[in-house]
Amino acid sequence: MASEFDLIARYFTRTAPAGLLGVGDDCALFPVPPGEQVATSTDLLLEGRHFFPDVDPRALGHKALAVNLSDLAAMGARPIGCVLGLALPRLDEPWLAAFADGFHALADAHGCPLIGGDTTRSAHDLAISVTVFGAVPAGQALRRDGAQAGDDIWVSGELGAADVAYRLLDGQYPADAALLAATRGALEWPQPQVALGLALRGIAHAAIDLSDGLLQDLGHILAASRVGACLEYARMPAATALAGMDEAPLSRAVLGGGDVYQLCFTAPAARRDAVEAVGRLANARVTRIGQTLPQTGLTVLDGQGRTMSALPAGFDHFPAA
Repeated sequence: MASEFDLIARYFTRTAPAGLLGVGDDCALFPVPPGEQVATSTDLLLEGRHFFPDVDPRALGHKALAVNLSDLAAMGARPIGCVLGLALPRLDEPWLAAFADGFHALADAHGCPLIGGDTTRSAHDLAISVTVFGAVPAGQALRRDGAQAGDDIWVSGELGAADVAYRLLDGQYPADAALLAATRGALEWPQPQVALGLALRGIAHAAIDLSDGLLQDLGHILAASRVGACLEYARMPAATALAGMDEAPLSRAVLGGGDVYQLCFTAPAARRDAVEAVGRLANARVTRIGQTLPQTGLTVLDGQGRTMSALPAGFDHFPAA
């Protein structure tokens, strides 16, 4: 049977890029160019809470890194490297090989090599922890507290598909093989908008990645920036796969559904052409969905311009009783 060190060498050790010390020592070493700051983020994924036990291991390897790269994208940071922690309930080398393939493929695509980590045996379920490191010129990071009254509010990509896929897999919705096939990729293979985040530096005032739902995550920008917002539901880029869905579950998915890993950001109205131009350059769909206001609070208007009531809440690990 392979030892812990055999598994690390076989599936997670690669030659580090020049200037980096990667897997195989007590610490990884990486340089940061003069005049830049380090951006770092950690996410923990637990079996049964963040992913289903039968998930494709390649997709899980991809998503484990994608959710962290999405945080770098929201800060306008360029990826440098990452570390991976795995708690494994059992040794399954074909599973590990597929997981590593998915992880490394996304790491290679974004220039974010695996430079360290840890493995251990879990008493029960699988747990995954990833930490990413990025670099951003000092003073140029996109933050949550930079929105200004009168800014346009934008989102990238489409909304709602991941939420619907999760509810189908969890049995909250009646089985629908066609709808699951059309939405599952959004849940299990999110595409972090790193190129868009980099391109928005100097254009956007504030940004956040959408992990817990549009309204909840936008709310963090509004609170940090001390502004309010009015959104237009008719402008929301609902996923095309959700066409024909009943309005109640559709609006819940679009406004409150998590696992999106797209960007929500604000930018001056005078920079609309610039936002659309960088969206094209980054091959990212960008949609203007509302505007920030001087007074605090968040309003969503329906297609007739009426205020929508009973807005959905986003995801919370520890909801109030």
